[in-house]
Amino acid sequence: MEVVAVAAALGFLLLAVQGAPAGDEAREAEAVRALLARLLGPGPAAAFSVSVKRSLAAESGLDTYRLSGGGAGAQVRVLGSTGVAAAAGLHRYLRDFCGCHVAWSGSQLHLPQPLPALPEELTEATPNRYRYYQNVCTQSYSFVWWDWTRWEQEIDWMALNGINLALAWSGQEAIWQRVYLALGLTQSEIDEYFTGPAFLAWGRMGNLHTWGGPLPYSWHLKQLYLQHRILDRMRSFGMIPVLPAFAGHVPKAITRVFPRVNVTQMGSWGHFNCSYSCSFLLAPEDPLFPIVGSLFLRELTKEFGTDHIYGADTFNEMQPPSSEPSYLAAATAAVYRAMTTVDPDAVWLLQGWLFQHQPQFWGPAQVGAVLRAVPHGRLLVLDLFAESQPVYNRTASFQGQPFIWCMLHNFGGNHGLFGALEAVNRGPAAARLFPNSTMAGTGMAPEGIGQNEVVYALMAELGWRKDPVTDLGAWVTSFAARRYGASHAGAEAAWRLLLRSVYNCSGAACRGHNGSPLVRRPSLQMVTTVWYNRSDVFEAWRLLLTAAPTLAASPAFRYDLVDVSRQAVQELVSLYYEEVRTAYQSKELVPLLRAAGILAYELLPSLDGLLASDSHFLLGSWLGQARAAAVSEAEARFYEQNSRYQLTLWGPEGNILDYANKQLAGLVADYYTPRWRLFLDMLVESLVRGVPFQQRQFEKGAFQLERTFVLSTRRYPAQPQGDTVDLAKELFLKYYPRWAAGSL
Repeated sequence: MEVVAVAAALGFLLLAVQGAPAGDEAREAEAVRALLARLLGPGPAAAFSVSVKRSLAAESGLDTYRLSGGGAGAQVRVLGSTGVAAAAGLHRYLRDFCGCHVAWSGSQLHLPQPLPALPEELTEATPNRYRYYQNVCTQSYSFVWWDWTRWEQEIDWMALNGINLALAWSGQEAIWQRVYLALGLTQSEIDEYFTGPAFLAWGRMGNLHTWGGPLPYSWHLKQLYLQHRILDRMRSFGMIPVLPAFAGHVPKAITRVFPRVNVTQMGSWGHFNCSYSCSFLLAPEDPLFPIVGSLFLRELTKEFGTDHIYGADTFNEMQPPSSEPSYLAAATAAVYRAMTTVDPDAVWLLQGWLFQHQPQFWGPAQVGAVLRAVPHGRLLVLDLFAESQPVYNRTASFQGQPFIWCMLHNFGGNHGLFGALEAVNRGPAAARLFPNSTMAGTGMAPEGIGQNEVVYALMAELGWRKDPVTDLGAWVTSFAARRYGASHAGAEAAWRLLLRSVYNCSGAACRGHNGSPLVRRPSLQMVTTVWYNRSDVFEAWRLLLTAAPTLAASPAFRYDLVDVSRQAVQELVSLYYEEVRTAYQSKELVPLLRAAGILAYELLPSLDGLLASDSHFLLGSWLGQARAAAVSEAEARFYEQNSRYQLTLWGPEGNILDYANKQLAGLVADYYTPRWRLFLDMLVESLVRGVPFQQRQFEKGAFQLERTFVLSTRRYPAQPQGDTVDLAKELFLKYYPRWAAGSL
């Protein structure tokens, strides 16, 4: 295996020479010290000594950290080959020696005093060059409304988790606006082209245009400001920000300015018509292609500098105009040439989702045409969904191009307990052992964040492990103790049940997209099957509640209690729906009325009340972020409507209905519940009148309800209300005995 590893390392020579110069050591060390002060406060931070020396990784060339010291009166010494490595070493000490936990839902940072001494010097090198983070879609599903305070928190989280490669795509529309104006487009043509803020990810990949727009002038200014701060902070840690590049998509107005330009109109995407999709793709041989591409990259790098890695996706979820390998190679080469015209050291980061999403189109000849069109080592492929449907193993390790083994995990930023932890645990090591492997790193590429944190904690840890975790049961037990700041037998038993059930999805059908009837437009054909035993969820719910008297002071525990209770209610919705369907099909009115009444008038309102008790589950917080990004009331209403559309209809006609579903207080009450009540009322009416249920008539009525919610200006609380533990107990005592007795 060592021979293979050496060969792979030589193949990555062009990639490996990239990185921060030695002169940045002091800056990176200072960045980690500042992170420490933000995380722990100035006093506790003084107990750590942080330094950065490139020479620590001289032999392997891979990020390395060294930990030593600690104990009464002695500083903990953290040495890293980069700022990221030092931050990862710091996190390792806090996690494994202090029992601390850093998380989206609230960190647990109770430091023991004195700080534990390390029994011996600990040195760790990462097994691969890269630890990647983000999906192009994350920018829209999770980051879209963030201000600098929230970005700062995320970049700190990235550094602590050892991330050294991440997208930095904010502000690019402002650069594109400059380019399009220089090419002769009018401001109105540009405004018509850009999507709204909540849909920019798909505008950037050429899937959409126009929908949800136009972008206000203030949006461009604020995003430019944010991008400068994001890049400065990422670089201060020694991270490599991935900037965008030209993928070939152009506004239709290009054909007015250049009537003889050679463009192809692509097919529709996502059930949108050509008013919002069917993008225009420049022919790779057209003289305008290198002009547009180099103009953009030159203007972008003049504004932001560069770290020489660029992202571009030409055929994301869109079938190319031709399957001829010669065309695909030419289209790929044109994108790469536009990069190297401006930056001879350019490396192209490509989302490999296209090969996975349309396998019937991307045969060996088509995949090979793309991969061979860029010099070896200059195309870095994200195997985006490798925990479920890896591509490296059917493309001979991407035909020698380096790739990053990624865990996608979540589609649309949905709530819902989900994970394939065993596949995640074993996958990176298996990819390294693959014959002639060209694996260059690991990555986390969720469409949306802020959920199922156990999955991300494991994946981040695997970025620094050569081998899988040997005992996931023991690992998840210690995860629970760190997360809550104390051991509790009930809580730890609950997590072991979750590990064997909701976090044990396996097989090609595993997708992190919540299809529960709760968050879907109802019909009589809804699927309620799950890959786990529901009894494990209900028992985990019971066990967590036994831990409440001990752990209720922990914000992370209260968050998890909401989340597991929410999951239990999601299961109950499926079970009551099955009773409704059975009663309707059996023409039994009384059981139908009973189950429908409980579902629509008791269970869903109770869920909304529980969600309202935690700030992470508030529609008011989500919409408040959108409004806070505005500079006027009119702009605030516009951003809020963008946000509401994304959560629900997604497009004007429900084009990707409920894809980005969330379970938020307010959304349950004013969106899901009215829809369920309409469905159930129409079922009862159908049974009473003895006429078939009219699904199409229901969908028309449901669309009106959905659209009413999107267009509403109702404000929702942005502060939690009620006590989580009391509300969870109330739900449990009402429904758990019924479930246990089989008498829902």
